[in-house]
Amino acid sequence: MGRSSPSGQRRPPAGGQRARGGPSQGRSPRVELPRGASPRTPPFEAPDRREVPLWIDEGSVREEASRATERASATAAAAMRRRRRLPDDVVAELERAAGRTRAPRLEGRLQEARAAFEAERYQDAVAVLGPLATEVPGAAAVRELNGLSCYRLGRWKKATVELEAYRHLTGAVDQHPVLADSYRALRRWKAVDELWTELRDASPSAELVMEGRIVAAGALADRGRLTEAIELMSTAAPQPRRVQEHHLRAWYVLGDLYDRAGDPTSAASFFRRILRYEPGFADVSERLAGLGH
Repeated sequence: MGRSSPSGQRRPPAGGQRARGGPSQGRSPRVELPRGASPRTPPFEAPDRREVPLWIDEGSVREEASRATERASATAAAAMRRRRRLPDDVVAELERAAGRTRAPRLEGRLQEARAAFEAERYQDAVAVLGPLATEVPGAAAVRELNGLSCYRLGRWKKATVELEAYRHLTGAVDQHPVLADSYRALRRWKAVDELWTELRDASPSAELVMEGRIVAAGALADRGRLTEAIELMSTAAPQPRRVQEHHLRAWYVLGDLYDRAGDPTSAASFFRRILRYEPGFADVSERLAGLGH
């Protein structure tokens, strides 16, 4: 049986991945609660370059990678989730970490942090989760949600500390794309490469592997290794019988990489492929227009 997330959804066993929803896709982190709220899944949105951290000037490959944490659900749905009790295994985890007497108070605080995260009030979430992580450092759900909140705030170093703790406590790979992207922001290339290898070898869901592949390709591109980045993405870009969102994401990244590599013809071919299946996907129409197609 898989672990549950604080939202009450089942989590896959360590090394596995959730269904749809997340740069985690489909899975719902124990910490992050709703499906699709993680770095991975949500409906794809055109990159808002005003929100791109100043350290980044490598283009939209990293913007794709940072989908590893997409928007949470609508307000009404979030309110309904906030009224739900945390999953039994998360409550049990808090009891093991803090004891039965203190656990109810900690559960309430984690619920509060979850609500703030879902409302995209990441600073408020961190204000709750920081002290919680100090009080119960062995609670994986707390460390995961704190790491994801720090990631959303662009606090890359703190995100790596928290998500490494989550990784150590659970043995799971479901937050590897977010962790790797945080290391990427810090230019810690070896760590990015190691996490990609670990994720690839674990062979979780196709969606989760794609999230990690996008981050790994972006890290190669950041180092000027565009040919290697294109090769890495190309292995995941054949024409499938049934096109899913992670295929569209792979084609978009390839289009972007070819554009940056000075091959507008190949770039346009991938953007046009996306348009055949999802005309409103990201800024594909604008990218094609910019390429003169």
